[in-house]
Amino acid sequence: MCQTNAMCVNYRPPLPEQLDMVLGTLVDLYRDWDRQGEVWKDEVWKDYIAPIVRAGTDGESIVQLASYGMVPRRHIPAGVKPFDTMNARAESLGEKRSFAPAWCRAQLCAVPMTCFYEPCYESGRAERFGIGMHDDSVFFVAGLWREWSEADGSIAASFTQITINADDHPLMRRFHKPDDEKRALVVLPPSDVDAWLHCRDPELARSFLRPYPADAMKVWAAPKAPPAPKDPPGQRNLDLF
Repeated sequence: MCQTNAMCVNYRPPLPEQLDMVLGTLVDLYRDWDRQGEVWKDEVWKDYIAPIVRAGTDGESIVQLASYGMVPRRHIPAGVKPFDTMNARAESLGEKRSFAPAWCRAQLCAVPMTCFYEPCYESGRAERFGIGMHDDSVFFVAGLWREWSEADGSIAASFTQITINADDHPLMRRFHKPDDEKRALVVLPPSDVDAWLHCRDPELARSFLRPYPADAMKVWAAPKAPPAPKDPPGQRNLDLF
């Protein structure tokens, strides 16, 4: 099984209206999801539900909800030490058991977001920073997806984000502990998103796994909000999935 190094495990997905502006026809889908009680949160963490975009069987691009982490906690076998699969290293996509089947089948997806969060140690201690586009636009991160058979007979999807080395990236090398290897999510240029989703050759897909220009990005201090107060007895906690 594959474990991730401690990097991006928290991001902010777009609002439905923002996705609608980028992809179209999503507001109606959001209403359908809302009626089913499946609404994504303002920030996404391990095993949270969030929207992804992938290629459909007829070549179209479709949006669906999936859980963050290629192997959801509920599918880790009993007795196996818990491991994380939110990020997949580009260098070993074809080798790791958690990712290789989806990579070899070219089950590629694009993860929409408005920013992601990373720890910065420039002050001498870990401080959370947000990273996004310079113009505040929605952007897409390269990922993989797969399906799972659930205990109730339903089929659910999960996803991971792909990372590359960022030791020489002017912006992303600022993050993580000083002695750690620097990693970065693969941000897809807008003109590449459709070609990435419909690529069916894993080796050709590697050509998309490259650094995003630092001058098109920005960073800002983003301290984590304090925990929300616990629900009163008998009230459902809407922050948990």
